Amino acid sequence: MIELINVNKTYGGTVKAVDNLNLTISDGEIFGFLGPNGAGKTTTIKMITGILESDSGSININGIDISKNPLEAKKQFGFVPDSPDMFLRLKGIEYLNFMADIYNISKQEREKRIQSLAENFEMTSAIGDQIKSYSHGMRQKIIIMGTLIHEPPIWILDEPMTGLDPKSSFRLKQIMREYADSGKTVFFSTHVLEVAEKICDRVAIINKGNILFCGSLDEMKEHFKQNESLEKMFLEMIENE
Repeated sequence: MIELINVNKTYGGTVKAVDNLNLTISDGEIFGFLGPNGAGKTTTIKMITGILESDSGSININGIDISKNPLEAKKQFGFVPDSPDMFLRLKGIEYLNFMADIYNISKQEREKRIQSLAENFEMTSAIGDQIKSYSHGMRQKIIIMGTLIHEPPIWILDEPMTGLDPKSSFRLKQIMREYADSGKTVFFSTHVLEVAEKICDRVAIINKGNILFCGSLDEMKEHFKQNESLEKMFLEMIENE
């Protein structure tokens, strides 16, 4: 579970990036975080993952306050950032072993997990190559594999479909569903509203640092009193704001 209580973040003393944000993401659900560019999505994710500190409020990861006990909180999740361009000089297998070392995964267990992940993402023949030689989509896949190496109870993804080919994107959505169905938490941001509409149990729409809506698609349709697509309802909400 992820819980944000009265979370605020201001840049430069004047720009309110996140304004008194309250959210609860439960176990066993895929939760989509939607909003236009500059809405506060990435700032919120960076605070949840401990990259940024909030100005006020609290953020709890499975009951652990990330500001008070950051190491224990960070053991609870795997994070896929919006850019996969990191550790470029490492080979894919070196990066995966590095991630396994961080989370103290045994040699026997990591070998099984790496093999399974490489097969799932069709990376078996590439993990011996340097990451800098990978395409953008392959870099995205190796980062996703690295976040899953310790099978975290919470999975946080920032624009995870970017650069993935259709088959890998489909498989990622399957894994996200399997993850949530096993009782774990999946929290992701996306601009691809069709994806959110198909796979999310609930969504939150943020704009100018404020949550405009949080709930299921059916609840959103009830809110609008119409049977529209998520895209149309999203655009109407943003334009009205």
